[in-house]
Order: sequence, then C-alpha cells, then structure tokens
Amino acid sequence: MLDNNEIKKLAKKYLDELIQIRRHLHQYPELSFEEFETSKFIQSKLKAAGISFTTGHVQTGIIATIHGHSPAGKTLLLRADMDALPIQETNAVPYQSKQQGRMHACGHDVHTACVLGAAMILNDCKHIWNGTVKVMFQPGEEVLPGGASLMIAEGLLENPKVDKALALHVYPSMETGKVGFKSGMYMASTDELYITVNGKGGHAAMPHKYTNPLLIAANILLDINRHFMTEAALKGTMGENIPTVVAFGKIEGKGATNVIPDKVEIAGTMRTMDENWRGIIHKQLHDILKKHSDIYGIESTIRIEKGYPFLVNDVDFTETSKAKAKEYLGAANVEELPLRMTAEDFAFISQKVPSCFFRLGTGNLEKNIKSEVHTSNFDVDEQSIEIGAGMLAWLVINELK
Repeated sequence: MLDNNEIKKLAKKYLDELIQIRRHLHQYPELSFEEFETSKFIQSKLKAAGISFTTGHVQTGIIATIHGHSPAGKTLLLRADMDALPIQETNAVPYQSKQQGRMHACGHDVHTACVLGAAMILNDCKHIWNGTVKVMFQPGEEVLPGGASLMIAEGLLENPKVDKALALHVYPSMETGKVGFKSGMYMASTDELYITVNGKGGHAAMPHKYTNPLLIAANILLDINRHFMTEAALKGTMGENIPTVVAFGKIEGKGATNVIPDKVEIAGTMRTMDENWRGIIHKQLHDILKKHSDIYGIESTIRIEKGYPFLVNDVDFTETSKAKAKEYLGAANVEELPLRMTAEDFAFISQKVPSCFFRLGTGNLEKNIKSEVHTSNFDVDEQSIEIGAGMLAWLVINELK
C-alpha cells in the first residue's frame, strides 16, 4: 500500500491541472439542472484520464467507475455537485464568471475539481486497493428535489451496490490545510413553509367592515414563534432535545395606508434533525393554523414543501476517516465540527448508506480569502484543492485496502 507521502506527491502532481479545471468551471457556471456544458467538460477530463463513465443520469449527471486490483470487494461512492447559484460575481480575478448573474458561490467548482483529482489518483494506483469506486457528478444540489435524490431513484446506489459514501464541502471559515469532521447528526433537514391567511379587505377607516389578515398573520407568527421557543416544544418522542428552527423571512399583504388587503402570504423555513420529529412539527404547524382560523372565523392554510432530510455521518466510518485524516495532515489540522442548521442534498445518500461528509478548509486570511458561501465575493485558496483531492483518495484507499 502507498503511504500518505506518495498520495501527497500524486495530489501535487495534478494540482496545476486541477486549478485550471476549477477556474474553467468557475468562469462558465450553470444553474441547477442546466449543467450541460459543465457535464461535457467533466466527461472530457474523464476520457483524458482513461476513466470509464456513463452519462445522462438526470440528464446532466455522470457516474464514473474505477475498479481496483480485486473488484469483488466493497464499493465506495465519491460525490461531487456541479451546479452554480444565481448570483452576480463581484470578484476582480482572472477567472471571474463570464455568465451574467451566475456564479459558483458555494464551491461546487472546487468539489468537482477535488473529486476529479481523487479519481485520477485512484486510477493511477488502482493496483494497490481492492473493490470499486463509483464517482458521481450530480446536477441540482441547490434546489428541490435535489439531484442526489433523483440519481438514487435512477439506481445510483445499485449495480454494484454501494457500501459507503464519501463527500466534502468547502469551509471558508477554516484555513487551508485543515479539515473538519462531525460524527452522527451533522446537518438539518429543510422544508419550505408557505402560509396564506384569507381575511376580508376594505377601507382602513371602516374596521367594522373588514377582517384584517395582517393582524391575524402577525398573531399566527407570534404564536408559532412562542411555540417553538419553548423547551417543551423541542422535545422529541423520547424526550430528547432536538435542534429545531422554524423561521419566516417573507410576509406580503398587498394593501396600502388606507387599504386592508384580502389576504396575506408568508414564507419561511423549517429545519430539524429527526425524521419522526419532523412529521410531528408539520402536524403542529397545521394545528396552529387551524386554531387561528377557528378563532377569527377565517380560512388560513399552510403548504409544506418537504425538502432534504437531515444529514447523518456514520459514526464508525467518520471516526475512522478522522483518524486517517490525522495521519495524512497531522492531528493539529483535523478539527471537530459543530452541528449546522444548514442543509445539503448529500443527506439523501447518508440516509441510505453509511456516509462521511467532511469540510475542507478553503480560507486564507493572509490572502484576504474569507468571504462566506452564497456571497458575491466568495472565493477559495486554490491550494486547498491539493488537500481535498489527496484526502479523498487517501480515505478511499484506506477503506478499500
């Protein structure tokens, strides 16, 4: 088996190429489920590396396959997402996005470069590991229903059956050279909430002739907030505390200073980390809406768009991966991560097979690279790509040795 220094040499060997791959992807970002040119570009790189693949998965998705010395062993899945965000880039860099209003502001260009690099390394040394590596390049991580869920429905985890899955994500608040792991519950499920409150509009000076949906909507929001701020409401079915967020970011009632509207529309998000508890919260929200409808004699409805499940990292796989990461980078460069209430569609995979989703440090304060994801000036220290590609390959080899 190669030692970690040999893997590091291979990662360094490919770094310049991987940086160019990342920069090309960054210059030509494509939105969710529109990654046609991105897919063609990745296919060209797989062909050049002599890695076999199939295409057309959820239209733009790719599944590459690399067989080790003894393909009869375990199968491990590596995942990269390809889509960008509808953000206008403000970075003044040579590789600035050439697509108006589109930007790789969540690091998916980096994820793709790292996973391609890992695939190249694994292909170079396939004589030293056993089993099979599936490498997925998925569309549509940023929007529902999530490309991972659609690729799973098409058979991603079968033929051969995937035993474990591995993925990384950029982490701008962590310096390049470091990685982070969190065993067990890590990221939240996410649901979109859409509430409509139907009242009776009219002239603001005649309160006896209208039922103001704005006031009712305000009471509904306050009631929901009180309910989910109480400790009792956050207890799961076994009495345990479950991290939960119910928050609203939009309220719209199209009235005027002296015009009471007929209805108010509210939009928000719900996040938690237990699938049973998630269903209970859905029912509680419906119950709160019914209560206020009955009190005020109006109709109010809630539509819940169910999104990604919570992401859970398999404890044994993640702890083993963390230990191997310490061998690769040194213990001082491997950190324990906190729970996050953000969401990620790799969660669909983590709910099906033992998984490890870790964070790759991409910040560099000396270079003033510190902006968070989903911002117009997000960027990464590209040296992190060498760490990401090598780390992924190192973890796969140790799992399939």
